[in-house]
Amino acid sequence: MSMKLKVEPLTADDFAPFGEVISTATARDTYKINLGTTTRFHDISRVDVGDQGGQPIISIFRGTPRTKPIEIKMMERHPLGSQAFMPLMGQKFLIVVASGTDTPTPDTLRAFISDGTQGVTYAKNVWHHPLLVLEPDSDFLIVDRSGPGENLNEVDLPLVDGAVITLDWV
Repeated sequence: MSMKLKVEPLTADDFAPFGEVISTATARDTYKINLGTTTRFHDISRVDVGDQGGQPIISIFRGTPRTKPIEIKMMERHPLGSQAFMPLMGQKFLIVVASGTDTPTPDTLRAFISDGTQGVTYAKNVWHHPLLVLEPDSDFLIVDRSGPGENLNEVDLPLVDGAVITLDWV
């Protein structure tokens, strides 16, 4: 027996307790630039990295799929800064988060799936699973924090009835 965590479609409202969805639909303003040839989807997500002298950085992560069934054994958080993930190749990916700031427990977990046009910004101090890709060599643009201070906490999740938590999606 194992606990199967149901995966929900990613929406801005459902994800709001954990951060922000990144998409053209979440732009706080939209307007034409470059002599009208480009639409700017302005201010789609906020970066919060300034604690203890942190600076924003941009990186690319290349993920590979995990063995199925995908097991959720651990979670991490970044207490000094937010962390944004945006797929670069239109690929769907899975997102697992936990509510609250205490050590996550299985009953605090929620799982989402991006439609491939959506990214996420995990708010500062939100528990989340490391990158969960569904296709080989999936590239993501990452905006997060560089600087002094301890900005990574990791915890192992407890077993549920002697088994690890797995993801349930179609």
